[in-house]
Amino acid sequence: MKILVTGGAGFIGSAVIRHIIGNTADSVVNLDKLTYAGNLESLAEVSGSQRYAFEQVDICNRAELDRVFAEHQPDRVMHLAAESHVDRSIDGPAAFIETNIVGTYMLLEAARQYWLALDGTRKAAFRFHHISTDEVYGDLEGPQDLFLETTPYAPSSPYSASKASSDHLVRAWLRTYGLPTLVTNCSNNYGPCHFPEKLIPLVILNALDGKPLPIYGKGNQVRDWLYVEDHARALYKVVTEGEVGETYNIGGHNEKQNIEVVHTLCDLLDELRPRADGQSYRTQITHVQDRPGHDLRYAIDASKIQRELGWVPLETFESGIRKTVEWYLHNTEWVAHVKSGAYQQWLETNYAGRSVKP
Repeated sequence: MKILVTGGAGFIGSAVIRHIIGNTADSVVNLDKLTYAGNLESLAEVSGSQRYAFEQVDICNRAELDRVFAEHQPDRVMHLAAESHVDRSIDGPAAFIETNIVGTYMLLEAARQYWLALDGTRKAAFRFHHISTDEVYGDLEGPQDLFLETTPYAPSSPYSASKASSDHLVRAWLRTYGLPTLVTNCSNNYGPCHFPEKLIPLVILNALDGKPLPIYGKGNQVRDWLYVEDHARALYKVVTEGEVGETYNIGGHNEKQNIEVVHTLCDLLDELRPRADGQSYRTQITHVQDRPGHDLRYAIDASKIQRELGWVPLETFESGIRKTVEWYLHNTEWVAHVKSGAYQQWLETNYAGRSVKP
């Protein structure tokens, strides 16, 4: 089977490709625009495979999408290409509308035209898997509430609203045109090769650099943490075994407050890479002004994918977070290359002048 993965140079996309090349006999075509968060170094271990191909293409470029479908003839599409950071969406929503909504529309139309021309057997086997986020649901009220596949959408940020829009487009293309689509909504991912604008890699790298560890507000926001390699296994399970038209929520069963996550990271670094002055990395924690529209709690009910497809996460938060810290400690060259001018500019835009008391 040949799988077209959009956004394959990103954090989750690269994990999906590493999983497919490393654990199956399938081939992968990686389609990625290579924006600031796309990093082909995350695919170094598979880039030499005869079953891997790369296309630097913007999903908003319909002519190039048509060419890729015609040349590579994929059997499945896994659509991960997206602008994905809430803070960036607040600062500049236009890119999120363009990539997440217009880009998804372009990809759906290219896939539909390609699918219509397939012969009977290949046409029946074709799948379009759209990978989304739990942020489309908004946030949860009660401490025991969970996001279900049927939870109404209530996005809070330009990012989550643009992802919600793309979800609706995918379902409409199934309902109106019969394109065989599936949707997954996942909780917060973490793990190797994560671009350091997100909480966990940001804290690890700032800690090692002796910089403040910025925590929004009190740090009492609750997220369900999913190790990225567990997510990759789930996504492959869905694209190969999932039912057309279904939605599957994917979660890690690891609800943690942000401040608890940061404390865990500090304690692991105290153990694995102690500060020269003997103090704890916790002394670097600094609370900053909360961002607008910040959802308080997300939590996924992943019982459907477990019940119907037999997927469960293999990593606990404790095992996954230790693996993550160790990866960053042992991959300093990757980290150095990823700290581009765009990343530094993002840090200045989002954290300059927002410090409150430690």
